[in-house]
Amino acid sequence: MSDTNRYGGAHLLVAFLVGAAAGAAVAYLTAPHSGRETRENLKGWAGDVRGKAVRVPHAVREAYTKASEAAKTAFVEAFREETRDEKAG
Repeated sequence: MSDTNRYGGAHLLVAFLVGAAAGAAVAYLTAPHSGRETRENLKGWAGDVRGKAVRVPHAVREAYTKASEAAKTAFVEAFREETRDEKAG
């Protein structure tokens, strides 16, 4: 296997999200607002993120279920074609 293709889309997504979070943190901390305004903004942002993060496990579980079902179906179809080809040949 090639070392260049060792990281998949999940790694890229996590790296993107971490970079976005770091960029947002720097933007908030360097914005020309008072400390109180910045803290209030951060609390609101954290509440929004918390609310969205609660839904993530369900979405991941649902995506995993759909992907595994598709993989099972593809495997069964490929197996049937292989068996059919062996009987015909």
